[in-house]
Amino acid sequence: MSRRVRRKVGRKGKEKVVWPSYPEIEEEVSGSVYNGFVDWTGLPDDTVIQLFSCLNDRDRASLASTCKTWRVLGISPCLWTSLDLRAHKCNDAMATSLASRCVNLKKLRFRGAESADAILHLQARDLREISGDYCRKITDATLSVIVARHEALESLQLGPDFCERISSDAIKAIAFCCPKLKKLRLSGIRDVHADAINALTKHCPNLTDIGFIDCLNVDEMALGNVVSVRFLSVAGTSNMKWGVVSHLWHKLPNLTGLDVSRTDISSAAVSRLLSSSKSLKVLCALNCPELEGDTNFAPRKYKSKLLLALFTDILKELALLFVDITKKGKNVFLDWRNSVNKDKNLDDIMTWLEWILSHTLLRIAESNQQGLDAFWLKQGATLLLNLMQSSQEDVQERAATGLATFVVIDDENASIDCGRAEAVMRDGGIRLLLNLARSWREGLQSEAAKAIANLSVNGQVAKAVAEEGGIDILAGLARSMNRLVAEEAAGGLWNLSVGEEHKGAIAEAGGVKALVDLIFKWSSGGDGVLERAAGALANLAADDKCSTEVAVAGGVHALVMLARNCKFEGVQEQAARALANLAAHGDSNSNNAAVGQEAGALEALVQLTQSPHEGVRQEAAGALWNLSFDDRNREAIAAAGGVEALVALAQGCSNASPGLQERAAGALWGLSVSEANSIAIGREGGVVPLIALARSEAADVHETAAGALWNLAFNPGNALRIVEEGGVPALVHLCSSSVSKMARFMAALALAYMFDGRMDEYALIGISSESISKGVSLDGARRMALKHIETFVLTFSDPQTFSAAAASLAPAALAQVTEGARIQEAGHLRCSGAEIGRFVTMLRNPSSVLKSCAAFALLQFTIPGGRHAMHHASLMQNGGAARVLRAAAAAAAAATAPLEAKIFAKIVLRNLEHHHMEPSL
Repeated sequence: MSRRVRRKVGRKGKEKVVWPSYPEIEEEVSGSVYNGFVDWTGLPDDTVIQLFSCLNDRDRASLASTCKTWRVLGISPCLWTSLDLRAHKCNDAMATSLASRCVNLKKLRFRGAESADAILHLQARDLREISGDYCRKITDATLSVIVARHEALESLQLGPDFCERISSDAIKAIAFCCPKLKKLRLSGIRDVHADAINALTKHCPNLTDIGFIDCLNVDEMALGNVVSVRFLSVAGTSNMKWGVVSHLWHKLPNLTGLDVSRTDISSAAVSRLLSSSKSLKVLCALNCPELEGDTNFAPRKYKSKLLLALFTDILKELALLFVDITKKGKNVFLDWRNSVNKDKNLDDIMTWLEWILSHTLLRIAESNQQGLDAFWLKQGATLLLNLMQSSQEDVQERAATGLATFVVIDDENASIDCGRAEAVMRDGGIRLLLNLARSWREGLQSEAAKAIANLSVNGQVAKAVAEEGGIDILAGLARSMNRLVAEEAAGGLWNLSVGEEHKGAIAEAGGVKALVDLIFKWSSGGDGVLERAAGALANLAADDKCSTEVAVAGGVHALVMLARNCKFEGVQEQAARALANLAAHGDSNSNNAAVGQEAGALEALVQLTQSPHEGVRQEAAGALWNLSFDDRNREAIAAAGGVEALVALAQGCSNASPGLQERAAGALWGLSVSEANSIAIGREGGVVPLIALARSEAADVHETAAGALWNLAFNPGNALRIVEEGGVPALVHLCSSSVSKMARFMAALALAYMFDGRMDEYALIGISSESISKGVSLDGARRMALKHIETFVLTFSDPQTFSAAAASLAPAALAQVTEGARIQEAGHLRCSGAEIGRFVTMLRNPSSVLKSCAAFALLQFTIPGGRHAMHHASLMQNGGAARVLRAAAAAAAAATAPLEAKIFAKIVLRNLEHHHMEPSL
């Protein structure tokens, strides 16, 4: 992403951030500036080539396509000595198209078996280095043909994943075809036989660096005959005969560095190797349980030889390699890189150490072993940060990946170790990672972005990332044409957008548009990037302002497209969550309606409620719940089969998570606002699962189940069904025992609807006789319900406060009663005219309990400051409720009338007067 050709200074707070400059380019560019414009076509050829050299392969090709002159310069041989194909799907056709540029290609990196097959078509016969990963499917035949066509090969590395289909036969082919081979590192070979190793010894006299890593069997005796070897790694290799190793390998005349990390080597074998080998300088034995378990082992008695283990101070040990004793502590790698007087032998050792340390630390991090906290905090994090500054690109990448990995302690739940994350931050790791992310090398961009993403789960690290300009960098990387880079950058924005602190900064950096564009760019074949982009948009959509930006950027269409077409559960879940959050701002923007009006949106969400994955069902139900607050959406959801789907979901979630239960009941609550939907829910069997959910142990589920049952109970047929299915005891339990005031309140209102007389009339018609067959006594249920409604109302009636208010009816006394009775969340409830009218009618009910309950409910709905208080007051004033309220307050003087009804009615009258004086909205 480093396409700057002039020095730039960007402001960040009060500091100045100076971006990298290229003086040799600036000098030429400055001479081509006319009236503030740059005449790019007038630049000298060598300047253009220098400009090309600062770009990755994709950007170089894009820039070369702008004109004929630059097209010719863009294929200059000096620009094509190195090629990284890992980010591309490199097949035969692509490789053939690149062949004309690869005449002088010396270094190649590839990924996967298809790219390996295509290497031949590059016709780069002078290749010196080949490095490949994701090599599980590469066969002996493919590898044999590759080495047969590249006889000048000096370095071959395949890993770190296992090369499961490569055998000793391919190793023999390497030996026969590549006589100039100097470095061979292979991972995960099942058996490395003696004849293969002997072939290397015979035909590759310059072979000085061998790595048979994570292999199952390696012939130790044959390795003991490779006299040319200087650096040898058998890290992670099992079934090693350490007695043979210690007896033979110390005789290797040139062996300088030996890596036995992650093996079961014994302390006796380590001692023999260190004491007997004349050439050995460094033995790396990290994470070797047998060695670490020997408390009698004394590593410091072998002078001039270094042992690197978890129990040694690795950086201090490395400092002993230097003549200058001042090179100690954390800066040993940096001091070596910056040293003026170069020592080739020392450079070879340090270069090899960088490689094997980065590899081993990554493997240890991936294994997530217990008991290594002290190592990671004291030196592991520092080592990774040192290795991130290596001149070897693959070392830098592995170090960044190691940082991304070692902080994660629970990948499934995205949990990280805060101590490790903060250790990285304290040692300057955030700035180092951001510098890597600015690199033009896409491999480094990807791994650095991954590390930033994982570390940003920690709030302190996220703050540091934002302060160091990380949000702008990640937003820029999210626009990358490299899917892996874009994916990790989107993951970083996802984690940074979890809290409220950074959402505005992400939007200002253009992150919203970049994330929406990612969905369109990788709409097929990019499950990882789509999940991360949708997840980040879901977080951003929870903010009102950002929600609007998501919609403006085309986010509604993009997310609906994912919900409709993507089959990957993670993408479906995040897309549904994003749509739910977009629809949650019904009063402040038009996104709720916009989602409902998007073609196929509601049908897709209804379909997702039937997903086999709980997370998808939960988020889809949550989206339908939020969307049901819009009148048109509510009816459209029902028309799309939403009632049947949500009833089925509620029926099947008795053992599901509280989150799914809450949303399933919530969606039915939202739909049941419409009487037609309410009747349909009852007819489809929705009463029984809602009663079951009302018995949940989670307070949030109590609220949504009680709300749904309250709406259903408005219809007398549903009210009778609730009684018949045993709903009265469930609602009574909620009314008396739930920790949620809202759940208790709505349970009481549901019971009041059920026993205000309308259900009795319905039952007398004889439409249903099930209550008799089920042995339900309406009289007994009524007595139970009224008893607990009365108890509920009395919990908000402090006797002393009520007596004072009754005696004076003074505004201050009534205000005190109001504050004591207020249920804060009830102010968010919106009732229809029919519902308000029913409570007003209930004020005339013969039951004093129902009178008190009705007055208490109207008080909650009209308290000034409530979200819909003005709406409710208007409905009451238009319906002549004031007259009924005055009558209720006056009737309280009778001995049979409850004091609560009088006081609550007086307060409701005051509320109506207050709203009447306010200007209408």
